[in-house]
Amino acid sequence: MRRFFSFLCLTFLACLSNHRPAAAEGKVALFPFELVSTSLEPVHDEELARLRLLDGLLKERLAERGYVPVATDPVKDAIGRYASLTNCGGCEVAMARTLGADLAAVGWVQKVSNLILNINLKITDVATGKTVKAGSVDIRSNTDDSWRRGLRYLLKNRLFKEERAARP
Repeated sequence: MRRFFSFLCLTFLACLSNHRPAAAEGKVALFPFELVSTSLEPVHDEELARLRLLDGLLKERLAERGYVPVATDPVKDAIGRYASLTNCGGCEVAMARTLGADLAAVGWVQKVSNLILNINLKITDVATGKTVKAGSVDIRSNTDDSWRRGLRYLLKNRLFKEERAARP
């Protein structure tokens, strides 16, 4: 019994020594999620509130992975000059650079109908202007819960899929 207990203790200590906190992945400018409606239905206040919900969830999830969120408030006026950061020719990269960020994250939700939506996210390297991570996920249902689940799925199974595969 004593040997078994010693074995468990050594195994536990070995696991602890192999565990390391997530390395910093860099500073990331998290620009607010946008809503792109191609639906014939009007945009509702609840959907605009859900965009802020996604902003907070993305900030939290990226911080868990070692990214350091950079506030975009200093470039709020510049953001407002563009109808959309998804088609501004790299304006988000220039703004992220002025903020001292290494990466720029732009997300948007396309509302096809009240039942069909998709959540998109693109992360760009500020130094090179190249997209380093991007993905999209379709969701069915227009609720807080479906939007949250959709973003979690996008991050886990699209953007950070290789990290999951690399774990033992």
